[in-house]
Amino acid sequence: MRFVLSTVGTSILTNQINNDDPTEWRGLLRDSANRKIDELDTETDAAISTLADRALEKLLQEDSKLNRRISAELNGIYGIYNGRLPRNSPDQHYLICSDTAQGQRTGGLIRDFLADQGLSVSIHTPERLSTKDTAAFTTGIKALIRWLEENVPWRREGGYRVIFNLVGGFKSLQGYMNTFGAFYADEVVYIFESETADLITIPRLPIQIDVSVIQEYRTEFALMAAGTVYPRRELEDIPETLLEFLEEGDDETDTGLSAWGTLIWNRTKADILAAELLPFPRLVYARTFRNDFNRESNPKERLKLQETLAAVSYTVDRDGGHTSGLLGGSLNYEKLRGAEGRAGIHTFRVTQNNRVSCTVDDGGLTLRHYGGHDYVYKSP
Repeated sequence: MRFVLSTVGTSILTNQINNDDPTEWRGLLRDSANRKIDELDTETDAAISTLADRALEKLLQEDSKLNRRISAELNGIYGIYNGRLPRNSPDQHYLICSDTAQGQRTGGLIRDFLADQGLSVSIHTPERLSTKDTAAFTTGIKALIRWLEENVPWRREGGYRVIFNLVGGFKSLQGYMNTFGAFYADEVVYIFESETADLITIPRLPIQIDVSVIQEYRTEFALMAAGTVYPRRELEDIPETLLEFLEEGDDETDTGLSAWGTLIWNRTKADILAAELLPFPRLVYARTFRNDFNRESNPKERLKLQETLAAVSYTVDRDGGHTSGLLGGSLNYEKLRGAEGRAGIHTFRVTQNNRVSCTVDDGGLTLRHYGGHDYVYKSP
């Protein structure tokens, strides 16, 4: 089984422009490359629709050689299957599209075509991913890293062979995906710009991450992943490539994780967060809570617990010790009611099954118990 991620560009549109078309169409596509659907003017929207209709008409001819010429993404996918798309395959395909009108239009064309061939295919659009500006691109890349971490490792563990198809897509995204592939993919594929060219395959390479700095700053990394920013001076021993400076400045400049820092943290956090209980601002651990943590033998449950603690700590500290920011959302923070002995006790959710009980004390939380729903609610 294969899990194939294909970066999507706009070649399927630009390849439909012919000599009889208005000369400004290429300029319209270029100038609107980073616009969303509601930002397109009438002329540009009409040009994109015309080109998309032409592409669809050609795809419906089911001519594999033609399809490989008009779409770089399909050229790579055909290459993975040695020129012939399979029927009723268990493979899963995801198209990584930019958060733009053209990205969504081209992704939709390719998705619909592949689905008609019997393949399982979905589109994933990282929020704000475009080359509009550095901030938008960085936000999109971080969103993509989160998605990769949530969707790739468990599939590899389940027997899927992960393939990054980077034949299509815009160059800045391809550069990042090529590096991401070294951590997530079994192989990265390219292809020469020729319908008969062989696939270029880069196999997974053994990469060993130096975790010494991450281990030393493990609490800070966990909190930055949750949203905390620090003055640069507090992170002086962390390589700058792992950090993002929110503005130009001095040692007081607000600093968080860069895209590379997020990637490295995601690839190392499992072992770190499954080990000892980390100290977090505004959180105090009762002996009973520490005992519950030590009894938890599942590394994945420990990982999820500590990520949740980091998120709770960040929120309460950001709000100056108040807990109102915990209300609503996935934490399901609520006050216990009912039986005697529950006065002042709250709970919040870690997973669908596990909870933490706590009290509000001295501008923070004292954590009392951790475990399954019934365990925590019966003896909070």
